[in-house]
Amino acid sequence: MESNRGGNSGRGRGRGRGGGRHGNYDDQQQGGRGGGRGYYGGGRGYEGSGRGSYNQPPARPQQWVNRPPPQSNQPPAWGYRPAQPQPQPPPAQAVAAGPSTWTGRPWGPPPSAQPVRPPPAPAPASPSPSASAASPSAPAPATAVEIRRESEKPLSTKSKEGQIEAIRRPDHGTLAVRRINLVVNHFPISFNAEATVYHYDVDVKPVSTDGSRPAKKPLRKSDLRFIKDLAFPGAELLKTVYDGEKNVFSAVRLDEGKYRVVVPEGEDVRSGSYFFTIKLVNELPLSKLRDYLRGNVAQVPRDTLQGLDLVMKENPMRTRIALGSRSFFSDRNGADLRDGLAAYKGFIPSLKPTGQGLSLCIDYSVLAFRKPLPVIEFLKQHLKLRGVDEFPRVLRNIVKVLQGLKVKVNHRRTNQKYTIRGLTREVPRDYFFELVDQEGGAPPRRVNLVDYFREKWGREIVHRDIPCLDVGKLNKPNVIPMEFCVLAEGQRFPKENLEKDTAVYLKRLTLVKPSERRDNICEMVKANDGCFGEIARNFGISLDTNMTKVGGRVIGAPELKVGGSRPVRVDAEKCQWNLLGKSFLDAKSMDCWALLDFTQGDRFNALMVGNFLNNLIGRSRNLGIQMAKPVVYRLYRMQDLSSVDRLEKILKETVSEASTLSKGKKPQMIVCVMSGRDPGYKYIKWISETQIGVVTQCCLSQPANKGQDQYLANICLKINAKLGGTNFEVAGKLSGFEPTDHVMFIGADVNHPAPMNKECPSIAAVVGTVNWPAANRYAARVSPQKHRCETIQNFGAMCKDLVDAYARLNRVRPRKIVVFRDGVSEGQFEMVLGQELLDLKDAIYKDDYQPPITVIVAQKRHQTRLFVENKNDGGQTGNVPPGTVVDTTIVHPHDFDFYLCSHYGGIGTSKPTHYYVLWDENKFTSNHLQKLIYDMCFTFVRCTKPVSLVPPVYYADLVAYRGRMFQEVALDRGASFDQSFYSMHTDLLNNMFFV
Repeated sequence: MESNRGGNSGRGRGRGRGGGRHGNYDDQQQGGRGGGRGYYGGGRGYEGSGRGSYNQPPARPQQWVNRPPPQSNQPPAWGYRPAQPQPQPPPAQAVAAGPSTWTGRPWGPPPSAQPVRPPPAPAPASPSPSASAASPSAPAPATAVEIRRESEKPLSTKSKEGQIEAIRRPDHGTLAVRRINLVVNHFPISFNAEATVYHYDVDVKPVSTDGSRPAKKPLRKSDLRFIKDLAFPGAELLKTVYDGEKNVFSAVRLDEGKYRVVVPEGEDVRSGSYFFTIKLVNELPLSKLRDYLRGNVAQVPRDTLQGLDLVMKENPMRTRIALGSRSFFSDRNGADLRDGLAAYKGFIPSLKPTGQGLSLCIDYSVLAFRKPLPVIEFLKQHLKLRGVDEFPRVLRNIVKVLQGLKVKVNHRRTNQKYTIRGLTREVPRDYFFELVDQEGGAPPRRVNLVDYFREKWGREIVHRDIPCLDVGKLNKPNVIPMEFCVLAEGQRFPKENLEKDTAVYLKRLTLVKPSERRDNICEMVKANDGCFGEIARNFGISLDTNMTKVGGRVIGAPELKVGGSRPVRVDAEKCQWNLLGKSFLDAKSMDCWALLDFTQGDRFNALMVGNFLNNLIGRSRNLGIQMAKPVVYRLYRMQDLSSVDRLEKILKETVSEASTLSKGKKPQMIVCVMSGRDPGYKYIKWISETQIGVVTQCCLSQPANKGQDQYLANICLKINAKLGGTNFEVAGKLSGFEPTDHVMFIGADVNHPAPMNKECPSIAAVVGTVNWPAANRYAARVSPQKHRCETIQNFGAMCKDLVDAYARLNRVRPRKIVVFRDGVSEGQFEMVLGQELLDLKDAIYKDDYQPPITVIVAQKRHQTRLFVENKNDGGQTGNVPPGTVVDTTIVHPHDFDFYLCSHYGGIGTSKPTHYYVLWDENKFTSNHLQKLIYDMCFTFVRCTKPVSLVPPVYYADLVAYRGRMFQEVALDRGASFDQSFYSMHTDLLNNMFFV
């Protein structure tokens, strides 16, 4: 039996950041498995041969165009509305992204999870009425929303096929306080430039029972791969690769035509006949790839790179446990995690065009998997049961553990896998069903399951008093006793469901020291089941198994301004600084605030109010915050956090009482102390930030009672930022700008719901600086949008609202804008340039206002790792030092990108951030931009050390996660997902409430 395959290999970016990273007291998102029939199967039947499968239909190729096409007049399901109504220009209409460009990652579907086929040669676009009326010799005048101003030289180009390309690198950086030798997990690839790769389109359709026409039943990728292997003879099979959808790439020319392929019984594919149709699409000379890498042509040979990427993944696809088409794991030498689980080591490969040519980037990974144990043994280990006699009392837990998992059977010879839907209500000794003679020679008869397995398969059911597994369809049960089922290998276990000690152990296996990670990567590159095998050799490819050597530069850390007259110098190795004996640069007073203590009745975690207040007020005053005692103090139980209505009443009463006692002054902050992490945290944030307009600071009672200086200082950092103060800033001017430039830095991100969630909207967040020249205070806007849509649909309107806020606060509009975009891959660069950038310009540009704009993508979801060649350059942990930048050899051969490791790696192996400049009207040099971003990493308000990601992106991530929490509140209350539920209270519109 075959079942719907969970997920696909698309690069959908369903993130749920926050939690541990951001220190929020949010609850773990719980997601049950979809499908199934609930607790008990309830149906009757015997082991049949019902089958079903699923496959996405191929996406229609789409032509990239420079300007958005006409759209329908249907309003969006939700949209961003500024808190203060202002006339808005019509937003730029969305344009469908064109054919996905090669990303340097495993080739597969774009984030929409739709398979992508390389398009045929583009047809000439139909001219618009205005275009057809224009004379070729008399071009239409440029408008204010053109992607570049006519007077400027184009910084980005549009290829002959309509693809918008990122700008070229202006120069290589030279700024450095010292230089270090590095090795990088990029392995050079050589290929025969005189060879040709043949690209074929394939189509597989099952033949109907009468053989006259194909049956309309979808097939899984694993089915398609199996059928494709049967279609090719042995010699050709080792010279072809397949993406599991529509594309076959071959090192030799293949016969075209339509063939019938027969799948025998007993395989994990529906047995029967299939029509296999293959047709040549294109011949791909590798000389074009050579010319692109040398810079002789600008057009990316996407089909060629797609084919070679598949070639490098074909060997591990056949020999390892594959998770989609991105990562590959081995069960050899797995670490035991107990409870029926094991940690498997693996690698994530990606093919990259770099300055040294084509490179294979491989990174090390560790994930938790379920062991391929007999189902009964797995349940005993996972649920900590002594024997099957304990199964009846934990049936609900058994269903929760098993539902959706795949099993094989051992009472007969077969490779078929089945998906568990649930448990039967009856046990085997009481389970009866109607046995039908398939040949019609005997009438149906009522049979007991125990007798059936004895007569049919010669197997005696031993455990007759525990339920069976139902692996059938909704209306066609398929019942198998547990003792004849074994878990299929390669089933990943979610790390968020691990027990605490197990999660810590898995994290320790993942966050290995740089030297160990380097050794693991080199071992996997040289392994027989690694990326390089016979198929790669058949394509004329060779792989250098030595890591790439590259020169790195260490940029000097900035000095920082704090309270007092002297700038602060950071630590030489870790680039950190402390606040002992120092004060904030602009410390705000807090003379009207409230304290809500939710630890009443907790004998072990009750807040020691007097000590906490004395410690907090004392530490605040040392840092310059003049903090009075709270105007209101109230004591509540943790249970009061469970009801939104109850909590809203408490907070509103607190605000009202504080205002009365302060003669009408609204409280500046409400400090909430809880005895533990609780889902009520999200209720507090939603009520305070959208309903009453007062910022809150939440903390836990245990560390609050300890009163350690560092903990109290961290709280004060957040409090002062939320009050509108400035903790510290970079001494001197920001690199590349003058004090009179009035630059606005914008950060943008999209937070998607969990993969199993098919309905909730994605959350778009945009933040922008509202002060200059410090550029360290931000305002935020958040908006729901279409489910799993990566394009920020209201980007222009949100940015215009921030530009207007800047103008109100500074009495001048931003004269320059720098946008940092998070969470997009190379395949989505066209979307950023062709939709979001145009939307931004449409929204803010006027005849008298056209500030130059720079767009930079910040990428953390990549596999590149930097290692010091000389361990003496790595400090105590062996990681590269903060400020390490690389912009040669391993970067793109033409585009303006670089890797910057701005933080100190105290645990595991540091991962640099990959910055990719898509658009630049501010004309940055490499030195100016790299120094600017590194200095900005020292301005993150929540810590006294540089962070790994430029703060505008970091803040946008925090705001998007805050919007996700608001969405959870909306679900709890049964509210709609419209903008009003996410809009900030007007008193907090320009406040850093999100830190």
